[in-house]
Amino acid sequence: QVQLVESGGGSVQAGGSLRLSCAASESTFNTYSLGWFRQARQGQGKEREFVASISWSGGTIKYADTVKGRFTLSRDNAKKTAILQMNNLKPEDTAVYYCGASSIGPRENRWDYSYWGQGTQVTVSS
Repeated sequence: QVQLVESGGGSVQAGGSLRLSCAASESTFNTYSLGWFRQARQGQGKEREFVASISWSGGTIKYADTVKGRFTLSRDNAKKTAILQMNNLKPEDTAVYYCGASSIGPRENRWDYSYWGQGTQVTVSS
């Protein structure tokens, strides 16, 4: 069992930056790939969509086309945290952001992730 806690969300204007953190308490953190997903307008049929993922070693990182060049994902296994640095934010980035852990690699499909945090809200105003 992996428990994940996201933090760092908030409200910013377009063009601003936020730094999201995903923290785990388990010593097995460094055996899991991590992914960030987001879900806009919960309850209105919006799917949880892939944002970025990183392998257990940090050697493989993937980004959705919509965030490439603006978001940077990194991890520190010693601190059991993963950081999603979000720059040049746009109103369409507004969503609840979730961190997930996968034992089968840095995937883009949310169904490949076994553990999730509670989410953190990001709101970008124009």
